[in-house]
Amino acid sequence: MHLLSRSTLKSLVVPGGVLFLGVTALVSLGWLTLALPSLSFLYYCALGGGMLLAWRFHSSRIFLALCVLFLAAEAVAVWGGGQSAVMMTAVRAVAILVPVDFVLIALMKERGFTVESLSPVGLFLFVEAIVVAVLCRTAEDKLPSALHPRHMAGPITLPDFIFVILAASAGFLLVRFLLIRKPLESALLWALSAFFLALHFGNDPRLATLYTATAACILSTSIIESSYLLAYHDELTTLPSRRAFNDALLRLQEPYSIAVVDIDHFKKFNDTYGHDTGDQVLRRVASGLARVSGGGRAYRCGGEEFNILFPGKSTPEVVEHLEQLRENIEASGFQMRGNDRRQSPRGPDRRNERPRRRASKGQAIRDLAQQTSPATLSVTVSIGVASSTKRNSNPEMVLQAADKALYRAKANGRNRVETASPPRKSGARAAGIA
Repeated sequence: MHLLSRSTLKSLVVPGGVLFLGVTALVSLGWLTLALPSLSFLYYCALGGGMLLAWRFHSSRIFLALCVLFLAAEAVAVWGGGQSAVMMTAVRAVAILVPVDFVLIALMKERGFTVESLSPVGLFLFVEAIVVAVLCRTAEDKLPSALHPRHMAGPITLPDFIFVILAASAGFLLVRFLLIRKPLESALLWALSAFFLALHFGNDPRLATLYTATAACILSTSIIESSYLLAYHDELTTLPSRRAFNDALLRLQEPYSIAVVDIDHFKKFNDTYGHDTGDQVLRRVASGLARVSGGGRAYRCGGEEFNILFPGKSTPEVVEHLEQLRENIEASGFQMRGNDRRQSPRGPDRRNERPRRRASKGQAIRDLAQQTSPATLSVTVSIGVASSTKRNSNPEMVLQAADKALYRAKANGRNRVETASPPRKSGARAAGIA
């Protein structure tokens, strides 16, 4: 698994990292001169708009993350206007609770906006708010007099153990993102970083509001990013979907090549081993297609059919890369998790089975080992490829030519690459090909 591939790094940085680093750079250069009222308006717009989008797209986890952000910012604002000790108590409590809440939100399953799913979380956040209020009230009561300064000068310095909690939470969110590559984990990571800068500059209302607004914007834009992934990426294989393929066709410029890839005997996989095994086969093949060389990009266009685009490449330039792709998929094999249960009899037939004679102990052990050992299946693909020419530059026509080459690959025995050259026998047809 390529955890640090180019696409993974891009998904990690865009859009949350770009927003966070962009705002940080503008602050460092002194180019952000918005007044506090304007920043407050931006913060509430990002917060309210994000909550509205989260409700509309049934993203309860982003909604809860925005609620955590709002409650934390309000706690610092309410208790930060008093003595320095009270403000430090509020900042430390919030600095501990927000990372923990973000980790819990990342571990939650998306269940939409239902009373059963939101009520326990709402009660948990209410208890946290009460705890912060009690801690701040206790710190306020312990103050002997008004000799303490009402405001601290300069940035707020947090204890070392809080930075340990921050680093552990950020590391967990980063590892989780690298494993599942979902926009939510990336958004939580960057929003957490932005909010800690808001706490660090808590004595400056303008900077604190700016970084809190940045965190809200990061969480809100993750909803748009998630919607984009659902629209343009296949959920099962994580490859770009047919919609992304059609958009890519509109941007193609000559020369280019299109390859059509089909999994051999895929219907038999589903009929024999079940749809769960079929899904595993699709993911395994898609993983190989995602690493195709030669500048190609793979798309899942439906069922067991995939397309690969090679911008700026002709057929002779891509055939070698397609052959290597075919060989890699064939050599990878497929390890089944368990035996095919469809092959064993069910119902009354299984119950009525009686062994004719008592098997030996050694034979019984061999039978048991044969039943429990995972089966290794061979997965192969057939590929047809065509390129644009001066006479045929229409992507639809090139795609049809590649599809015809695919059917010739199946007719010639499958597990092979065929180009869009005319068949030797005009009467050759792929009759009965799955």
